[in-house]
Amino acid sequence: MRTSLRRVVVHSAGILLYRPGREGPEVLLGHMGGPFWARKHEGAWSVPKGEHGAEEEPLAAAVREFAEELGSPPPTGTPDELGTVRQPSGKRLTVFALAGDLDADAIVSNTFTVEWPRGSGRLREYPEIDRAAWFGLDDARNVVVRGQVPFLDRLAARLADRAPG
Repeated sequence: MRTSLRRVVVHSAGILLYRPGREGPEVLLGHMGGPFWARKHEGAWSVPKGEHGAEEEPLAAAVREFAEELGSPPPTGTPDELGTVRQPSGKRLTVFALAGDLDADAIVSNTFTVEWPRGSGRLREYPEIDRAAWFGLDDARNVVVRGQVPFLDRLAARLADRAPG
């Protein structure tokens, strides 16, 4: 008799905030908090995002997670869905692009608790996002977690399609 294990698909959603920069579009990314990411730069930045259940619309989850991770709601505007990409972890991430500005130095993130050092029995609290910064698209491709690069490419393509001439 054969039994099959059904894998639960985890869904996540986020907002990729962008603005015009001197050398082209810039995107706002958050540096992941906690001891694992503390000394990492390349591959340690992320679109502000979080998990959601089947009962919650991805855009609603993206707006909620943006506010939780950055400490303020996203700027007013019309989000543009960049689609869903399966992450290396198997999670399905849906991202919405939104034109707007935000003071990256003023973010205040929610926190999570983890045992650190591992096996010590001590629980410590860390911000989910320990800092945020604006990056040009080329620099963003170098620092964002690799599974999110397709969203940068999709944003670049959308903005190029809208460019005059």
